Amino acid sequence: MRNAPTILHLDMDAFYASAEQASKPSLRGKAVVVGGLGPRGVVATASYEARVFGVRSAMPMAQARRLAPNAAYLVPRFGFYRAISEQVMGLLHELSPLVEPLSLDEAFVDLEAGEAAWDEASARLVGEKLRADIRTGTGLTGSVGLAASKMLAKIASEEAKPDGLVLIEPGTERALLGPMSVRTLPGVGPATGDHLRRAGITTVDDIAEAGEDELVRLLGKAHGHALYAMALAHDDRPVVAEREAKSVSVEDTYDVDIHDRIRVGLEVQRLADRCVRRLRAAGLSGRTIVLKVRRYDFSTLTRSETLRGPTDDPAVVREAAARLLDAVDTTGGVRLLGVGVSGLADYTQEDLFAQAAGDATGMEHSGDEGVEEPVEEQVTVVERRWPAGHDVRHGEFGHGWVQGSGLGRVTVRFETPWSGPGRVRTFRVDDPELEAAEPLPLVAERPGVSVDGGGV
Repeated sequence: MRNAPTILHLDMDAFYASAEQASKPSLRGKAVVVGGLGPRGVVATASYEARVFGVRSAMPMAQARRLAPNAAYLVPRFGFYRAISEQVMGLLHELSPLVEPLSLDEAFVDLEAGEAAWDEASARLVGEKLRADIRTGTGLTGSVGLAASKMLAKIASEEAKPDGLVLIEPGTERALLGPMSVRTLPGVGPATGDHLRRAGITTVDDIAEAGEDELVRLLGKAHGHALYAMALAHDDRPVVAEREAKSVSVEDTYDVDIHDRIRVGLEVQRLADRCVRRLRAAGLSGRTIVLKVRRYDFSTLTRSETLRGPTDDPAVVREAAARLLDAVDTTGGVRLLGVGVSGLADYTQEDLFAQAAGDATGMEHSGDEGVEEPVEEQVTVVERRWPAGHDVRHGEFGHGWVQGSGLGRVTVRFETPWSGPGRVRTFRVDDPELEAAEPLPLVAERPGVSVDGGGV
């Protein structure tokens, strides 16, 4: 581990929800939840106002609605988020050639490699300037952690949230980590955390006091050595320059081998859902589903199935993973399961989360291509093209966003990122004056830019 706090970790604050609030003046300061609005939908991001009610990422959307019934519930606009992310990542690449993105809203930067910082004072100046540049360029806020290692920089950015900067001074790391939960350390998930708790180990200090031999006995050689080193604030992992992702996967190792075939199937379904959430967070879809099974004797089996086209549909991934599991003998017990998706592609659909169980066919409608359809069917398809939160333009009223649609009607609030809260109007879903629109930039590119549609 280096001696100067020149590893920077940036985490954009409640990124998707904050982007929606910045884009929609009427939602600023209010509870906003972004995610899948259908019966199987999950929360992608919740604004800090929504988190007060207990809403959290990865929570079932039905539970979120019970906790915060008056929040605004919006369908993600991944193309919009990706454009903002590219701006932010561009700022990071100006600081160093070593930038390691973890998702659209999170990255590590090696400031020393770019000669942008070499000590505490210069690192703090870079961090403050970066936060200011992000706000100026995007209108959003990001939290910055600075430390001598990746682990500590990430912990610092969590301490800095929201909209802050925390620098961990060299020599203070052990004192800072000691009282923290073992879950703070990388690689300690719910299962490992529970295993350590049963052994009486709940804090980082407890890990250090238990000793390396005990950690190895409890967790195995590789994991035990690594966790003990991190508890002593030793983390030599380098910042790895950006590489194109070839796959997205998740896996869990179980403290006790799973023998129940039904339980194994349920675990695979859960992993498939987690994998899809990671796909969507990265703005990707994929066409090859991969199942990984490590059995009781440490033999590892990998099975895959390639679909006709890329998908981000959790039902499709679950079904493919279940088919792959059918071909694997798990009678002796399973110690690890994993689900992955490869053959990645960018999203091309506007509505990336299923709105309802039967909506997929309607979302694939591509317009008038010589196919004659009854008028009633055309109206149904058009109605599905107005996802909540997405941008529209009306010939008379200008730019706005969809508040909701149904029963042949669509309700639109007309406002822009630069206007005050706009007024609401309702139209027929087939109103010829209403059309889908591209998102507007959050920051006006020049003085005097028109606030088209705001405050009608």
